[in-house]
Amino acid sequence: MSSIILHHYPTSPFSEKIRLVLGYKKLAWKSVIIPSIMPKPDVLALTGGYRRTPFLQIGSDVYCDSALICDVLEHLQPTPTLYPAQDKGLARVLAQWADSTLFWAAMAYNLQPRGAVAMFEGAPPEAVKAFGADRAAMASGMTRLRPADATAAYKSYLRRLADMLEDMLEAQDFLLGGAPCIADFAAYHPLWFSRQRVPVMAGILDATPAVLRWMDRMAAIGHGAMETYSAEEAITACKSAPGPASVADSVFQDEHGIALGSRVTVTAESFGQEPTEGELVAATRTRYTLRREDARAGTVHVHFPRIGYVLRAVTPV
Repeated sequence: MSSIILHHYPTSPFSEKIRLVLGYKKLAWKSVIIPSIMPKPDVLALTGGYRRTPFLQIGSDVYCDSALICDVLEHLQPTPTLYPAQDKGLARVLAQWADSTLFWAAMAYNLQPRGAVAMFEGAPPEAVKAFGADRAAMASGMTRLRPADATAAYKSYLRRLADMLEDMLEAQDFLLGGAPCIADFAAYHPLWFSRQRVPVMAGILDATPAVLRWMDRMAAIGHGAMETYSAEEAITACKSAPGPASVADSVFQDEHGIALGSRVTVTAESFGQEPTEGELVAATRTRYTLRREDARAGTVHVHFPRIGYVLRAVTPV
């Protein structure tokens, strides 16, 4: 198997989610540090448009969105599992809530003025301005929580997580039992941002000591065996790969009346809606796969989860 390459940057919360999953599964991986804001020419050479962080590369296959990345890592290394059989559906639903509702409440709380000042302490004004403009462009059209509303919601969500950890009969180490599952990794990363990236805002966690103890257990998992890699090496690895991996579930599921082989775009439903264009080569129960050609990366298969993404046919001019 080709190397597992994670394209990320250290302060990205969704990247922390994946770094911990890699550590939990004891997978060796290569680390490519990417810019936190545009321009990202090396990223776009591989993704064709998608610019959210992180994304995973294995040979000439590029996997977008942390939810899909977790599915891919589970397929590569089934044990320890992220999806316990007795709670598989519950774990996925809870993870989806954490990656969306919990995440946006936490970030609206974290980046209110006091947190933003701490986050950018020592950064030149032009860097702060560039980051703000970049994220504003990514969030165009989104409804954002006001700081007071975000604070109230975040406090409620933390109490709910504490309730899961402090069962009336017996406390448990992780959200759904004695071992971490996908729900733990999804719920952890926005709280990690509060604690590690803007510690001036971390006092909100003190009211839920069970959550703090759970966070310590999650942090102790670590990031596994990581090797530094360059963007140029990753692009070269893509171009020289023998070909894309086969999709485990290759049954075509057509919801749009768009045939395989059609020219299409895939775009996130919200936040970071830059489209990726290519030839639709797979549309399964869970994902879309686009084949695209890049002058530097060669033939790339870019994979997206169905949930959270929009497929459209490209209309000929």
